[in-house]
Amino acid sequence: MLECKNLVKDYQTSNEVVHALKGVSVTFRDNEFVSILGQSGCGKTTFLNIIGGLDHYTSGDLIINGKSTKDYSDKDWDTYRNHRVGFVFQSYNLIMHQSVLSNVELALTLTGVGKEERRQRAIEVLEKVGLKDQLDKKPTQMSGGQMQRVAIARALVNNPDILLADEPTGALDSVTSVQIMDLLQEIAKDRLVIMVTHNPDLAKQYSTRIIRLLDGEIQSDSDPVSEQEKIDVSQENLAKPSMSFKTALSLSLNNLMTKKGRTFLTSFAGSIGIIGIALILSLSNGVQTYINTVENDTMASYPIEIQDNSMDMSAMMSAMMEMHSDESVNDTDNITSRPYVNDILNSLSSEESNNLTAFKEYLDSKEGKEFVKNTKAIEYDYSITPLIYNDNGDKGLIQVSPNGLLERLGFSDMMSLQNQFMSSSTTMANNEVWTKLPTSSVLRDEEYELVNGEWANDYNEVVLAVDENNQITDYALYSLGLMDQDELVNNYNQLLNGNIEKIETSDTVSYTPEEILNMSFKLVLPSDLYRESNGVWIDQSDDEEFVQNVVDNALEVKVVGIIKPKDSSVKRMTMGGVMYTDDMQDYIIEQSSQSEIAKQQIDNPNTNVFTGQSFDEQDELSLSNLTDEQRMMMASMSESELMQYMASYNENVNATYESNLSKIGVVDTDSPTAISIYASSFEQKELISDMINDYNEEQKSNGEMADVITYNDFIGMMLESVSTVINMISYVLIGFVSVSLIVSSIMIGIITYISVLERTKEIGILRAIGASKKDISRVFNAETFIEGLISGVLGIVITLILNFPISTIVEHYTGVANIAILPWQGGIILVLISLLLTIIAGLIPSKYASKKDPVEALRSE
Repeated sequence: MLECKNLVKDYQTSNEVVHALKGVSVTFRDNEFVSILGQSGCGKTTFLNIIGGLDHYTSGDLIINGKSTKDYSDKDWDTYRNHRVGFVFQSYNLIMHQSVLSNVELALTLTGVGKEERRQRAIEVLEKVGLKDQLDKKPTQMSGGQMQRVAIARALVNNPDILLADEPTGALDSVTSVQIMDLLQEIAKDRLVIMVTHNPDLAKQYSTRIIRLLDGEIQSDSDPVSEQEKIDVSQENLAKPSMSFKTALSLSLNNLMTKKGRTFLTSFAGSIGIIGIALILSLSNGVQTYINTVENDTMASYPIEIQDNSMDMSAMMSAMMEMHSDESVNDTDNITSRPYVNDILNSLSSEESNNLTAFKEYLDSKEGKEFVKNTKAIEYDYSITPLIYNDNGDKGLIQVSPNGLLERLGFSDMMSLQNQFMSSSTTMANNEVWTKLPTSSVLRDEEYELVNGEWANDYNEVVLAVDENNQITDYALYSLGLMDQDELVNNYNQLLNGNIEKIETSDTVSYTPEEILNMSFKLVLPSDLYRESNGVWIDQSDDEEFVQNVVDNALEVKVVGIIKPKDSSVKRMTMGGVMYTDDMQDYIIEQSSQSEIAKQQIDNPNTNVFTGQSFDEQDELSLSNLTDEQRMMMASMSESELMQYMASYNENVNATYESNLSKIGVVDTDSPTAISIYASSFEQKELISDMINDYNEEQKSNGEMADVITYNDFIGMMLESVSTVINMISYVLIGFVSVSLIVSSIMIGIITYISVLERTKEIGILRAIGASKKDISRVFNAETFIEGLISGVLGIVITLILNFPISTIVEHYTGVANIAILPWQGGIILVLISLLLTIIAGLIPSKYASKKDPVEALRSE
């Protein structure tokens, strides 16, 4: 039962207070057809809106089923409108972009009814009003009478206790009006129907009760409720209405689809910022991917290299960088010096010793397994340079390794200085053309491919390395003795003396694979070049006849294959040369350790086998300090032998036990002179660096400061710097482009505000069927969500399309493919950013929409 007690409604205008209702008191039965008559402006619609909970009274009380509404909250009124009241308006107030079925279902969605039940109930009520065959039509496709039937169906679908009809036939012709009134009369049999009308004839014909209003007061009531009819009604708890985000999305999407052109243009404008950032990310990612590829390739050629004696290059770089610093200030007018060259020289002398014996022991231990597992390969260097000769007859005996060509040309000092600055793995620093293949087959197969023949598998087998075009430099051919070194040296001297303007380039030398595979060299052990005389060993390397005899009896080394760098290798610019295996290195170490000179030195660790003197008591040999034993020994020598003895003696006077063993090829395999650690990726290299640092920290904590490892990683430092610069540029560009993204989001907020103005009546309709302020806000938040999603997705799609021509153009001019690649993570993040910014931009207009007065909203056009 609905009871009004002394209802007063005042409106404040700019000049005065308008009294719409002046103490209206009336009670309505649970099922009757009440018509409220009165002239325009008498307060009929205001009274109806207050009964329906759309408007609120100034004073008095509205009692619903025995409960006062004075303390009703907004949520209570929303629940009341959704469950107990159905509205039928003169102008139908349907949502035009929704279908008939969706309009009717809308009130049920707020109640939380499931999809299947919701559809079934909506169809049943549409069938009741005679519109079962019009489910999928839009209101714009229907007549006025049909639209009013839809409005009645919507009002009835939640089975409300009260149906409020505001001039339901005001916009209809007489025939249709009768149909609608018959329908309302039928409805009034089991519920309360309150109708506001100007037509007294319809009221008398269909109503069971007529109430007349004049100037906000009841003038008459044809059938007032007596005190005896008033009964207490028990209250039931009703579910509070709430619109799901899915429903809000549906409403907003349907609305946006009615304005496809504007929606697309708005989304495109919003996507411009996304496109800009996505293109920058694509280029940045493409360049970074290219750098990563270079980094990963570089790791194989430029590993982390730890030398037994490591120069602190960071100190030298700091000294060079301080050349441009402003920290050194001259406060006088005098010209003062600034330290530079001395700092660099000091840094060059700051050589640190690494205990590689301890580090190798760690790598071979159980604790080092985790370290080894995170590497691609670990190579050990023992500073063994095989002694190789080419005895090819017409060009004489040529020493191939160590390479003597640059020394003959006068470049030995320059190469010695260069080798101090570069690691042994650096191509520029290595002038040798006789080098070792990687120990790891994985590393070998990643870097090289076999062109002809087979891989070297024995200690007396080698392979010839050419470049990717099957070419080898003339430098390598001269060094290997395959081209005439004497001719080159003579031409160079002629050039220096000004006798010729330039050295004529020799005709191209060509070899068939068969000719290469028939080549051979001679391997000489370092100990073979020494001869014992009177208890001391004399270097015979300058004795051509002696050396020739040694070479004639030396081990023959055969070329069994031809290899070249793989396309993915950074060694594609190799000079070429011969590569040997670990087996040859092991053979040299084993045979050298069994030589007579090695045995004698090992058996007499305190005596220098090259001088016959104690290591602690060695002086340079001269006629004034000869011992009696030396005089007797030298007296028996020929002049040439005497010269050899004195030269050998003085050359080795400062030698140590360890240097002597190294000179004759005796190596302790547990004490490498260098360890090269290869990584599969730049990230893995950084992990390895961290693990070396952890190893150092462990040594420090154990007090083993001598076992701390130092190393220099120039390639990693340079590539990391390039990545840092690219990232910095990308961040700056993204910062600039982000401004357009924010502007686009604000524009979407403005468009949403315009949408609020356009959908004002829809706001009133939603509030009339029980939607809360939060639901209204959710509807427009859903609209900005859709706009933001479309903007983000559109921006990503356009970026992906643009990436194709950008990559094609860059590849055409630089040869670098796929330079513009948008990472999928970046695409998703940008879409999320677009959503977030547009939702934030839409918060103000959505909040504004939620605060709209439902009565005013329903009056808007």
